[in-house]
Amino acid sequence: MALKRVLFICTHNSARSQMAEGWLRHLAGDRFEVSSAGTQATAVRPLAVRAMAEVGVDISRQESKTLARYLSQPWDYVITVCDQANEACPVFLGGKERLHWSFPDPSQAQGNEERQLAVYRRVRDAIRARIEEELLAR
Repeated sequence: MALKRVLFICTHNSARSQMAEGWLRHLAGDRFEVSSAGTQATAVRPLAVRAMAEVGVDISRQESKTLARYLSQPWDYVITVCDQANEACPVFLGGKERLHWSFPDPSQAQGNEERQLAVYRRVRDAIRARIEEELLAR
C-alpha cells in the first residue's frame, strides 16, 4: 500500500510547518510520506526544535526549504498552516486535496524566552490536535 503524501506549507518554513512535518512523521510515519516547505526559506527556529524535543519529537535535522522543489510532485494533501502562505500558495497540479489550517505565528511571541516558548508549546499542541482530527482519523 502506497503512503499518502502530505506537504505542509508556511511562509518561512521555520516553525509551524516544521512542527507539523515532525508531528505527522512521529505519529504516523508508517502511513504518510511528509514534507514541509515555505514560500521563502530561512532556518528552523531553535524554540520550535526545543518545544518539539520536549514531547519526544526531534526536528533538529530538518531544514527550511522553498516550494519550488515540490511544485511538480504529486500530493494527497497540500496543507497551508498560516494565512499568508494560504494567500500566496501556488496551485499544485498534482495535489488531490488542499487544506488550510490557520495557526498563530509563534515567532512573533513577545517577552522573555520562557514566555516565547509557551507560545511555541501552544501552537505545537494545536498542530498535533489538528493532525489527529483531520489526518489520522481518516
